[in-house]
Amino acid sequence: MPQIAQLAETWSSQIFWMLVFFGFIFFVIGRGMVPKVMATVEARDQQIAKDLAAAEAARAAANAEEEAWRVESNRQRAEAQAVVAKAKAEAAKASETRLAKANAKIEAKLAEAEAKIAEARSGALKEIEKVAAEAAGDIVTRVAGLSVDAKAANAAVKEALNA
Repeated sequence: MPQIAQLAETWSSQIFWMLVFFGFIFFVIGRGMVPKVMATVEARDQQIAKDLAAAEAARAAANAEEEAWRVESNRQRAEAQAVVAKAKAEAAKASETRLAKANAKIEAKLAEAEAKIAEARSGALKEIEKVAAEAAGDIVTRVAGLSVDAKAANAAVKEALNA
């Protein structure tokens, strides 16, 4: 076989070129490019770690700010409720005062109206007595033909109305 016979002649040159080729690859890629790629990966990992730490710090600051805002909001809400309660109490007191004044005025007008009604009733009763006495006198004069004294007619009407 001729291929085996040539093996001894070409073996050394193949090993030489293989060492040159792999040496070139080792030094160019292994020693030149790989460290740059690894440095880039390391820098990216460090930047990610910094960004995560910054995000965590920002989240903690935001949580602290939110808690402070909640505390302030609750305090303001309590103050507002106190102001509203105070305003309600003042409004109720003012309303009660106005209502008491209005009731006093109404009571005064009612008493005045009752007095006027009583006076009018009294006047109306006197007027009714007077008219009834005159009517009774006229009726007696027309029916019986008798003349009745005004005092007697008034006495008879008062007795009839009081009974």
